[in-house]
Amino acid sequence: MEQNPEPEDHIERRLTDLEIKASFAEDLIDKLDQVIVRQQQQIDLLVREVTLLRQPPLEGGIPRTTNARDELPPHY
Repeated sequence: MEQNPEPEDHIERRLTDLEIKASFAEDLIDKLDQVIVRQQQQIDLLVREVTLLRQPPLEGGIPRTTNARDELPPHY
């Protein structure tokens, strides 16, 4: 006769514990996925803003040429 090293109730308890852990892990992964999506949207917005800021300002529809002296802060 073969002896089972673990009683049925112990196996059932371990299986239940694993199912609970898997459920919490799945919930955590879903929350992290939402955070990643939100952060990617923020990154995309910031990239668009930086791109717009790097474009030279328009004066009368014509791009303005800049002089290095015009770029100096007022305290120089």
